[in-house]
Amino acid sequence: MISLVSNSINTFRGFTRVPGDKSISHRALMIGAISVGTTDIHGLLISDDVLHTANALEEMGVNIERKSNCLWEINGVGVGGLREPNKTIDMGNSGTGARLLMGLVATHSIKVHFTGDDSLRKRPMERIATPLAQMGTRIIAQQDNKMPLTIMGTRMAVPIKYSLPVPSAQIKSAILLAGLNVPGETSVIESWRSRNHTELMLQHFGAKVKINDEFENKRIITLRGQPELEGKKITIPGDPSSAAFLIVAALITQNSEITIHDVCINPLRTGLITTLKEMGANIEIHNSRIEAGEPVADLIVRSSKLNGVVVPAERAPAMIDEYPILSVAASNAIGTTRMQGLAELRVKESDRLTAITDGLKACGVNVNTDQDDLIVTGTKNNVKGGVTVETRMDHRIAMSFLVLGLNAKNPIAIDDEKHISTSFPSFVSLMNDLGAQIRKVI
Repeated sequence: MISLVSNSINTFRGFTRVPGDKSISHRALMIGAISVGTTDIHGLLISDDVLHTANALEEMGVNIERKSNCLWEINGVGVGGLREPNKTIDMGNSGTGARLLMGLVATHSIKVHFTGDDSLRKRPMERIATPLAQMGTRIIAQQDNKMPLTIMGTRMAVPIKYSLPVPSAQIKSAILLAGLNVPGETSVIESWRSRNHTELMLQHFGAKVKINDEFENKRIITLRGQPELEGKKITIPGDPSSAAFLIVAALITQNSEITIHDVCINPLRTGLITTLKEMGANIEIHNSRIEAGEPVADLIVRSSKLNGVVVPAERAPAMIDEYPILSVAASNAIGTTRMQGLAELRVKESDRLTAITDGLKACGVNVNTDQDDLIVTGTKNNVKGGVTVETRMDHRIAMSFLVLGLNAKNPIAIDDEKHISTSFPSFVSLMNDLGAQIRKVI
């Protein structure tokens, strides 16, 4: 079955905005839900993943109202105020929403059943379950701690000091959100810095969060529990992971120039921009500013001749979602790009290492893996294409190969478009407005 097909184009130009950041949208809903008073959120990402989080919070007693396409209002219940839902919480395809909510409810004295779609039910939850169990939460799960699972919250939660076994903003955030309803100090230790949206937003709402970067080359984030968070007004910046598809589309397409307004440029999210610039990309950052604690700017991107580079493993936490689209850039580059330390890609919405490798090989690109490294030999803008790529229920795989089709010798199709709506529902229309030729095949 063919769902969407992407054809080569001569130019990709214009001015645009991408939808609100998915990671920040999840956190704004959750932290607003346990604050006192009203939180107004402008620019919330209206995607399947984020709506699953909003629906889950409503099931747990939070009043969330969509005032317009641009404004959502949350009447918070305060820290510890979530109530036990009457039905199973279905998180769809949202790994971020599921894992963060598991942390949020873990220290409430309630029982919550979680499930998700076929993809989410295959994803491991043990890395979240382990620290939550140390805090006193009981978790009843399927084999290997996968969904469906049940969180049995505790009245007697204890603070912990937990060293992350892998760099993961989801594990860190789950622990910190659990720590909100625990007396004393909860600490997370990370060897490599991961996304810090949770820390920034907690501070914005009034929580006391200390960050120590000087402990044996490690980073310690310490949260004082049981704060009284106050409702805020928040504007969600554009999602850099969504902007990534437009950036690479402009870079690999001749005679192209785009401006993307209001993009989050948090340094822990800009690994892709750093890497593309090392490859020779013409990307300019303008009008930098701070909004709700997050750095925001406008990006100007022009067609560029790209060269292969080595992407170090320590950069992975700052661009973990962008490796599929980076592989598209690497496929059009001159020389070889080696992306190191990508074990985490094996437990995303799909086994992304395998999905990337199989898709690129089908398109005529020389690609292979060396343990957890991905190695792509560029074609000098000569990708063959002419195939239908299996997306494996993964939105980023789907969008990446549609971008690859913009500069391929033959059209590239994907087998399933439906999961694009989990993060970027307007992807096709926005791309086509800038000059792409992506069409539905019935």
